[in-house]
Amino acid sequence: MTASDKKLSSARLTQPTNKFVEEFTASVMFDKRMYQQDIQGSVAHATMLCKVGVLTETERDQIITGLQQIESEIDNDQFEWSIAQEDVHMNI
Repeated sequence: MTASDKKLSSARLTQPTNKFVEEFTASVMFDKRMYQQDIQGSVAHATMLCKVGVLTETERDQIITGLQQIESEIDNDQFEWSIAQEDVHMNI
């Protein structure tokens, strides 16, 4: 399991998720078509966090650049979707 496949819940759970349960509960294969909207929402969120002083402009710009790179990878079929990450937002 790579770091990108590690689930957020792994810090709380001591055993890995059963493969059947993982596949049954994952929505990424359906909701990945909403990647552009998810990225737009994340850009807006980073922009807001900068505006209220949580992020610096440099940090905001780095996040936005990273999101644009991910969008480009998805557009060019170079992005590897992971069922372990459950949904479009966690994959991105």
